[in-house]
Amino acid sequence: MRSLVAIIFTLLFLPVRAEQINIAVASNFIMPMKKIVKVFEKKSGHKVVMSFGSSGKFFAQISHGAPYHIFFSADQVKITALEKANLTVKNSRFTYAIGALVLWSPTEDYFVDGAAFLAEGHFNKLAMANPKLAPYGRAAQEVLANISLSEQVRTKQVIAENIAQAFQFAKTGNAEIGFVALSQVMNNGVISSGSSWVIPHSYYQPIKQDAAILKRAKNNQVSQDFIAFMRSTEVKNIMTSFGYTTSHYEH
Repeated sequence: MRSLVAIIFTLLFLPVRAEQINIAVASNFIMPMKKIVKVFEKKSGHKVVMSFGSSGKFFAQISHGAPYHIFFSADQVKITALEKANLTVKNSRFTYAIGALVLWSPTEDYFVDGAAFLAEGHFNKLAMANPKLAPYGRAAQEVLANISLSEQVRTKQVIAENIAQAFQFAKTGNAEIGFVALSQVMNNGVISSGSSWVIPHSYYQPIKQDAAILKRAKNNQVSQDFIAFMRSTEVKNIMTSFGYTTSHYEH
């Protein structure tokens, strides 16, 4: 009898019908989002299909009708543009994360003082995301300008399409060092491998990352539930463990 009651109780709290949503996610947020989605799917019973890539490419796709329910951009500009085009659900926009930049090499003890290492120039290639397309690329450009090294390292720059590719360039040795997202090399609050210089926030404009529910998901409850979950303390703690700061929390 107790088993029957337990089964009935469980069924009462399961979704009436498991649904699927498709989300477009900036490539710097791959690892945190995978962890967040795993928890959400377990709690809700719904399926979240993730697509990762350049925010610029997602913006173009969404502008042309790509079937995403939610867009997690690497900046605020693209969400603003989608709002102006009436392609987002009103009042669904929020800043889900504030990113951090790090100079990183997979080689242990490759450098200690990142700024001094860049100035000395004892490297052949420096990977960074395209400043014209990627917020983390723009941040890297600002850092180089602030330490007066823009011209000195220009010929050594290897420009990647997005921050994920910049990380791959550095990780695989196609570039000895790279400006990457802190979330790509941090887990559980620790950078566990390689050499790193976490760039002071004063060296670049805050990388505020916004998300919004897209117009096609206006009446989609799962999309609303996922955004609500993104605002929770549980998700905030996950993001903090990957080096992000947040401007929201659960009251």
